[in-house]
Amino acid sequence: MRRIAILPDAVADQIAAGEVVERPASVVKELVENAIDAGAESVRVTVENGGKTLVEVSDDGCGMGREDAVLALDRHATSKIRSAADLVGVTTFGFRGEALPAIASVSRLALATSPGSGDATSLSVAGGRLERVDTAARQRGTTVTVRALFYNTPARRKFLRSAPSETRAIHDAVATLALAHPAVGFELIADGTTRLDVPPGQSAGERLAGVWGRELAGTLVPVTYAAGGFRVEGFVQRPGDARPTGRRTQLFVNGRPFRDPFLVRAAEAGYRSAIHPGDRPSLFLNIETAPADVDVNVHPAKLEVRFRERVAVERAVEEAARHAIGALVAASPVGEWRPMPDYAGGGGSSLDLGEILGGAALEARREPVPPVPLAQLFDTYITYESGDSLVFVDQHSAHERVLFEQVIAQLTGGAAPAQRLLLPLTVELTDEELEAVDTHREQLSAIGYEAEGFGGRSVVIHTVPAPHPRFDGGACFRELVADLARGRFGGWSNRLERFAATFACRAAVKGGDRLDEREMRELLSRLAGTALAPHDVHGRATIVRLPREELERRFGRR
Repeated sequence: MRRIAILPDAVADQIAAGEVVERPASVVKELVENAIDAGAESVRVTVENGGKTLVEVSDDGCGMGREDAVLALDRHATSKIRSAADLVGVTTFGFRGEALPAIASVSRLALATSPGSGDATSLSVAGGRLERVDTAARQRGTTVTVRALFYNTPARRKFLRSAPSETRAIHDAVATLALAHPAVGFELIADGTTRLDVPPGQSAGERLAGVWGRELAGTLVPVTYAAGGFRVEGFVQRPGDARPTGRRTQLFVNGRPFRDPFLVRAAEAGYRSAIHPGDRPSLFLNIETAPADVDVNVHPAKLEVRFRERVAVERAVEEAARHAIGALVAASPVGEWRPMPDYAGGGGSSLDLGEILGGAALEARREPVPPVPLAQLFDTYITYESGDSLVFVDQHSAHERVLFEQVIAQLTGGAAPAQRLLLPLTVELTDEELEAVDTHREQLSAIGYEAEGFGGRSVVIHTVPAPHPRFDGGACFRELVADLARGRFGGWSNRLERFAATFACRAAVKGGDRLDEREMRELLSRLAGTALAPHDVHGRATIVRLPREELERRFGRR
């Protein structure tokens, strides 16, 4: 008795449906992608009962003649490719020739289509069996109507989620494709209610506002960055608007949406030292590369891709995010700094640098605004009044941010102030620390350390940096090389940034250091000139605000 048998076509189609059609949202995705590939300028999606009862996708694309319409229901029938070679660098969305027959095998499907000349064609299919082919009246384009999804596979149907859950998944699928194609208009109607309606011919920014909402879109800044064979464009969120929850991310490669948590992490790495630990920025990025350098055929539903140069694309995404937020935050007014987390409801007025600093800031502004009084609390926090708020600055975090950006400038070509020691310091190190000194010798020299071996495990230090009067050059050197040897800042992918962050953390003034008024003003002035003033190199806040109304509530005045 034979054990091997050829599956009947109906069973093979249902197996294919299991890969392509997971839920109603999968049906919507496949049909909308076909509409886009057909050159549609507008796509309308109508669903009922979460797509379980009805899914209808109508477009104004090129349509099909009768012969093609019938042939499109056969497995492996496609207009997108002709040979295996076409799979390399494929640029269309639906190309496997499985979507329509797979959907038709597990539903009652009707199709009406017209190429714009001659009679339109309508046909109906039930459970994969063609029941009727007729002539119809229709303008150019195609309408696919899917009813009773999984009616003939009840085991699949019972695993569908509730109608609201399936509707949300459909909305996400349509919204993703709408973001990918701002030139195409999209309308989604669920149970008689319009859930999404965006016109054709929009810019990427307009489409983002229409899909994600204007409030979120208003927190994004544009990205344009090129490196090697990759170009990254899109939008990333301002650091001050990133939050632990509520973020949105969308990645595209050559306009094709895909998922890749590692590339999302790469973009987040570009925010290092710019956001609080745990905050997650929203991202909308399109990666452009040669079609032959990315494989889009690695997932049945085309949700994942594979890059030929994985490390290069991650580096490009990280640098794109860092470049975008660096250019933006440098020009941000101080009033946009993040409020105190415990009192998020208090806004406060914009802080005026002239009011805070006086001196050089006033001279630059040429306005006779008197400086406000400054005070130091617990030898750790600088505080002052601004508008309707009290502002607190962590002196260590603030100086850490200042030194980080100063050292980055020195490592990339600037001159470092240093002082020669009358009595050179001799420091004994471990083998790992000696290796760290040798590895980072050039960077140590750039920031002001002149050190040389003295036999065995000893190093002699002839010059040290001079970032502030309380700086202990020898202690900082020991802590710096110890951190470098132990990889304390090992999460930093950029070696120069890792070095700068480590030095800034060790060299900054500490909590508990008494500062006079001149020193406080100088620190605030230098902080105001940094690109990412709201956060230190660990992502912690450097400045928080206590609104006056909160004080009044505490004292019972409100």
